Amino acid sequence: MFHYTMSSMKYSKLPALSLTVIFALSILTVQLQAQINPITFEEFTMKNGLHVILHKDVSAPNVAVLVQYRVGARDEDPKRTGFAHFFEHLMFEATDYYKRASLDKLIQGAGGELNAYTSFDETVYHFEVPSNEVRLPLWIEASRMRTLHVDSIGVETQRGVVKEERKNRYDNTPYGDWFERTSSKLFNNGMYSWTPIGTAQHIDNASIDEFKQFYNNYYQPNNATLVVSGDIDVKQVKGFINDYFGKLPKGAQPKRSDVALKPMNPGIVRETIEDAKAQLPAVFMGYRGPKIGEKDAYAMSMLMDIMRSGESSRLYQRLVDKDQSAVQASGGAQNLQASGMMFMLGIIAPGKTVDEAVKAIDEEIEKVKMNGVTDEEFTKAKNIAEVRFIEGKKNVLEKARSLARYHTYFGKASMINTEIKDFMSIKKEDLQRVAKQYFTQDSRVVIQYMPKQKQ
Repeated sequence: MFHYTMSSMKYSKLPALSLTVIFALSILTVQLQAQINPITFEEFTMKNGLHVILHKDVSAPNVAVLVQYRVGARDEDPKRTGFAHFFEHLMFEATDYYKRASLDKLIQGAGGELNAYTSFDETVYHFEVPSNEVRLPLWIEASRMRTLHVDSIGVETQRGVVKEERKNRYDNTPYGDWFERTSSKLFNNGMYSWTPIGTAQHIDNASIDEFKQFYNNYYQPNNATLVVSGDIDVKQVKGFINDYFGKLPKGAQPKRSDVALKPMNPGIVRETIEDAKAQLPAVFMGYRGPKIGEKDAYAMSMLMDIMRSGESSRLYQRLVDKDQSAVQASGGAQNLQASGMMFMLGIIAPGKTVDEAVKAIDEEIEKVKMNGVTDEEFTKAKNIAEVRFIEGKKNVLEKARSLARYHTYFGKASMINTEIKDFMSIKKEDLQRVAKQYFTQDSRVVIQYMPKQKQ
C-alpha cells in the first residue's frame, strides 16, 4: 500500500539514477514515444453519478479494476482524523453479499491481487485479475460501495489493525513522526495539517454511528470514478457495470470539511526532538509548494529531481560526497489539490552537526536562486519527466490509476496523453524562478532529531 500514511500516500520518487543511465533512458524514451499510440478510452457518467472510464488493452490477458473516491484526510473533522485511512481498511470487511475475511480468498482464488491506498485528497481501491474474471471485482466494488457492514466486529478488528500499523510505521520508527510534525506546522492547523494515518485516540473514541455517517457521506457512486483497463469486451463490461452499479441510488452531495487552508505563521519554525530510537541526528526541512496542475508544479517537480533524485543530485553530491556531513541526503515533493509541499532531509554523519547540514542545504538552494540550473541538469530533469510519463502507461493498472487521477483532479482523462507537454513547456529559467518564490527562509519548517542520551 504511499501510505504517506503511510498506509497510504505514495512518494513520487524515482530510484537513484546516474547521469549515464538517465541519458540512456532519454534515448529509450524517444524510441518508446515513437512506438506508443495515444491511450484510447471511452467514458460516461451513469444516472447515479458514477463516472466510468473503459480502456481496452489486449497486450496481456489481464484486467485492472479501480475505484477512486474523492475523499482523503483533508475531508475529515480535525477532531476525528484518520477516518479516510480507517475506511481503506474497513472496506475489506463484510457486505450484504459476502462474509468478512472472504474478500482476499475470492480474489486470490481467481488468480488476482488487490490493494488500496489513502492520501490527503483521495482513497483508491484496485484489483488485477485475469481477463476472464473481470466480473468478480466489479461485483465486489458495487457490493461494498453501498452495503458495507459498518458494525462492531469489523470496526473493532480494524481499530486494532490501524493502531498496530501506526506503531510499526511511526511510533516505533526512528524519526517516525517527522511528516506529521512538518505538516502540522507547515499548514498551521488548517487543511493538510494532519496526515492520513490520523490520531489513534480519534479512532479509539469514535462511535459506530460516526463511522456510518462518514461512509454514507462519501462512499456514494456520485463521489467515485470507476476505471476498467485491460483485455476486455467493452460491451460485456458495460453490461456488468450496469447490472451491479446501475441499481445503486445516487447519494446526496457529500458534505466536506470546512477547514480552510491557512497561511503559514511568519518566521522560521524550528523544533528539536529527542528520539530514543534514532542512532544518528537528522534534519527535515519543509516548504509549501504549488498545487497540482499549476505551471509552477511542473517546474518545481523538475527542480526537486535535480535537488534530490539519486547520487547525481545536488543534495547528495554536496552533503554526502563533498562535505560528508550526512550519510543520506534526499527529499521529495507532493502536489496536492489545494496546495503542495516540498521537503529535504539529511541523516547526519557521525562527528557532524545538524547546523552543518542545514547550512549546506541552504547554500545549494541559494546557488539555484542566484545561478539557476545547468543545461545538463535541466536535460536530466526533462528525461526523468519523460520516463515517468512512459512508466504511467506501462501496464493496465498504471493506466487505470492515471485515467482516474486525471479525471478526478482535472475533469480530463485525456491528460493521460498530453500532460507531458506541460512538462516540456517548462523553460530552464522557470526552475530558478520557482526556487526564488517557494524556497524562502522566512516560511519554512525545520525539524531536527537528536538521539536521546541513555541514562
